[in-house]
Amino acid sequence: MPIAVSMEQNYHIPVLLEESVGLLGVEPSGTYVDLTFGGGGHSRRILSMLGPEGRLYGFDQDRDTLENVPRDSRFHYVESNFRFLRGALRLRGVVEVDGILADLGVSSHHFDVPERGFSFRGSAPLDMRMNRRGHLTAADVVNGYDEASLTHVLGDWGELTTPWKVAHCIIRARETAPITTTDALVAAVAPCTPKKEEAKFLTKLFQALRIEVNGELEALKMALEQSLKVLRPGGRLVVISYHSLEDRLVKNFLRSGNFEGHVDQDFYGRTRIPFTLLMRKAVTPSAEELSRNPRSRSAKLRAAVKCADEDGIREGRTS
Repeated sequence: MPIAVSMEQNYHIPVLLEESVGLLGVEPSGTYVDLTFGGGGHSRRILSMLGPEGRLYGFDQDRDTLENVPRDSRFHYVESNFRFLRGALRLRGVVEVDGILADLGVSSHHFDVPERGFSFRGSAPLDMRMNRRGHLTAADVVNGYDEASLTHVLGDWGELTTPWKVAHCIIRARETAPITTTDALVAAVAPCTPKKEEAKFLTKLFQALRIEVNGELEALKMALEQSLKVLRPGGRLVVISYHSLEDRLVKNFLRSGNFEGHVDQDFYGRTRIPFTLLMRKAVTPSAEELSRNPRSRSAKLRAAVKCADEDGIREGRTS
């Protein structure tokens, strides 16, 4: 029998909890996946809605999350990056699921544990690995990439307005000594840091390095593509993103089945799309949630239902 679990979580405050789980449309006997287990807040709410026959698979590559695993026979912890969604489920005898939820981004835990190196406040090793068994660290990127590669990372993943200037600052600083800590990186880019927008600039800088270290956008693409193979017809995909790069991928994929947002049409003008959107615009946190959890301010929630027909053919055009 399932064991009741408290909703109190110190690891991470779940964002858009009621909205996301509500859109998942949990059936008591269904099989669901939480692609980003983290502190377990979303998983616990899903478990509270499942019956004895229901199952929930929680994915996470960070072993720190093991301490949050609920003692519940219906819950199955999958220590894996969600890019391996389909294969990991098949290894556990699961071919099809009723719903998938993903809360992307970095948990409060990662920001609040200095030694993980995700925050630009204070001094910590320049790490940023979600999976500590991974080989590439932020220090490797900062000290090992050439100027052109650094410019690409900072411009594409951080969306910095002058990434070449920032890359040049880093190159010059590391010629004196390797940049191995978060505060050393902040000092290295100080000459090109806009004083009036210092926090915003550093947030983008650290975001760029984190995305590169963890291959976040490629992993997201792989997970979204595999969701089509794993979801049953009528199954739901619910995703919370935190920056424009993630949200653009999610938005385009849910609307068109690809990451460019191009909707295919046949000779008769009928569109071929794999999902039906549950709402046109993204759901954002309420004023009450923003007050309670300021870190939710950039969150955007999108959700869709996998088409029941095999080809996803729809009359007319999509919006």
